[in-house]
Amino acid sequence: MAEWLVEEGIGETRAILVERGAIRAARIAWDTPLRAGLVAAAQVVSRRKGTKRGTVRFDDGGEALADMLPPESTEGSSVTVLVTRAAISERGRTKLPQARPAPGEAPRPAPSLAETLEGAKVIRVNAHDGRFDDAGWTELVEEALRGEIAFPGGSLTVSPTPAMTLIDIDGDEAPRALALAAVPAIASALLRLDLGGSVGIDFPTLPEKKDRQAVDSALADTLGDWRGERTAMNGFGFVQLVSRLERPSLVHLYSRKPSAAARILLRRAERVSEPGALLLTAHPAVRRQVRAEWEAELSRRTGRGIVWREEAGLALTAAFAQAIVP
Repeated sequence: MAEWLVEEGIGETRAILVERGAIRAARIAWDTPLRAGLVAAAQVVSRRKGTKRGTVRFDDGGEALADMLPPESTEGSSVTVLVTRAAISERGRTKLPQARPAPGEAPRPAPSLAETLEGAKVIRVNAHDGRFDDAGWTELVEEALRGEIAFPGGSLTVSPTPAMTLIDIDGDEAPRALALAAVPAIASALLRLDLGGSVGIDFPTLPEKKDRQAVDSALADTLGDWRGERTAMNGFGFVQLVSRLERPSLVHLYSRKPSAAARILLRRAERVSEPGALLLTAHPAVRRQVRAEWEAELSRRTGRGIVWREEAGLALTAAFAQAIVP
């Protein structure tokens, strides 16, 4: 029986759908208030002339792109909005959250990650529980950090771009065989990496129409429980998937290497079982991402003092934690 496991981490909440001992789907929510489902008052700070679009600013200073603004929502006016998508970070830039007017709705915070989970029982666990790691959490994090997923006969490369998330297929098999072998891995990646929005898949070029139809049929069968729309493969081997986008995927989150590495380090520190103070060794860029309140929470959860050692030569994601005698 499948079940959602939820870890309330430091700086993030993690959820995995575990079925038969393996991770079938995963989601991560970083501790930002501007998440899908938030209803709050905001001020229109700019509006594009002749359109219903503009930028709104919330009381905490956060901003979002707003659509469907009514004529009376001029610059400087107040409007109640519903956040429909969290911020999405890509290499080199960050897309602001998206929102739309929500007249008459009462202000409410965004639902927690656990409250958004469907289809299975939700069980809250802690970092010491071990069930995340037993299901393959460490391996999933490595896939998201690298953007690479191996499958029999080839591999996928998942890359976030400004237009869409691209999945490239590489391998030594013949084009038709390679394309068909990639289909189960693609279906798995969509759920495991929480890929939403526009996803482009670059299959090997298949000149024969019957070969393209075979891949389309395999995708249709394998994506049976996936919610979205799909184009047929064109003559260049390209397929586009479109689904609802409410939050950044694991690949988007982990493309923000220092921020992601800081959260990974905090989880590692929580799991240290040996007695003593906690020594956190990290690249200076990772150390700077750890907020004072996060460090205080780590100390509170573990009941330990925290000692830092910065190493500029250490890879961002190679930070580690260990117990020491102070």
